[in-house]
Amino acid sequence: MRCINKRIVSFLTFSFIFSTLTGCGSSIIPLSYNSENPNSSFLFSDGEGVSTAETFAEDLCVIGKDDIVENTDVDMTRACAAGLFDLNNSDIIYSQNIHERLHPASLTKIMTAIVALKYGNLEDVITVTQNVTITESGAQLSGFEPGDTLTLDQALHALLINSSNDAAMIIAEHIGGSIEGFADMMNQEAISLGATNSHFVNPHGLTAEDHYVTAYDLYLIFNEAISYNYFVEVIHMTQYDTIYHNAEGEEVPLSFGTTNLYLKGTYNAPESVTVIGGKTGTTNAAASCLILYTKDTAGAPYISVILRAEEREIMYYEMTDLLSEI
Repeated sequence: MRCINKRIVSFLTFSFIFSTLTGCGSSIIPLSYNSENPNSSFLFSDGEGVSTAETFAEDLCVIGKDDIVENTDVDMTRACAAGLFDLNNSDIIYSQNIHERLHPASLTKIMTAIVALKYGNLEDVITVTQNVTITESGAQLSGFEPGDTLTLDQALHALLINSSNDAAMIIAEHIGGSIEGFADMMNQEAISLGATNSHFVNPHGLTAEDHYVTAYDLYLIFNEAISYNYFVEVIHMTQYDTIYHNAEGEEVPLSFGTTNLYLKGTYNAPESVTVIGGKTGTTNAAASCLILYTKDTAGAPYISVILRAEEREIMYYEMTDLLSEI
């Protein structure tokens, strides 16, 4: 089912660029979005005729405020929010509370990766500072210490495969100059993607006031992330082995496996669905969270997301239910 509603202007930022031809070549004209404007497209003239500019949401799944749960066999009673998005047809197959603001836990790291890939260089060598220190009990770490050196490429693998919170801090300080500066970049990127119902204050997703997302915004963010081939390659990996250097210049081996239990084989997706990769997240405030990039037997792509499931095992059972709707 595809539900296109004019109310989308309340939570999507329409940002679109088109070219007009002149005698001197082409020029790019940005059109800023005005939330008070009821129009969803604009007419423009190139001097020879009138055309319509494509809207920001032309190729996106869009929906109003109502859930889409009828005519499905999905049991989502023990999770707060969920969505299943058909990317080829721009359809939303299932939705439950997808506009509710919730803690994202480590699903935050998807936005961290987007900003790093957009503004960083994978070959950059980063020296770890004191700011990498994270003392929160239970926080996932790769064990990086002040003075260590590693590349942005290595940090991103630790971020996305091992869900390393210290890797998130290293990336943020390197790209943004500070954690606050990087959070500003995350929020600017969220707005540019239409994820206007989310807000970030850190790069890792450990619980913080005023740090939240919605399931729908996560679809928009993840949809952007999978446009990077590098991102897809990394989230598809089940194991990563590398060597970085400590402050004395000595080699330090690092090895870890994916946190995605579909890729590990602990849980099985429906036979008609192939799990390409995704991102897990768990904190006390967020409970268990998971977003996946999958394909059907014809190779058609889908995004599915579950937020605040009561337990990890329940989350995987509910995700399998959700994937069965493909």
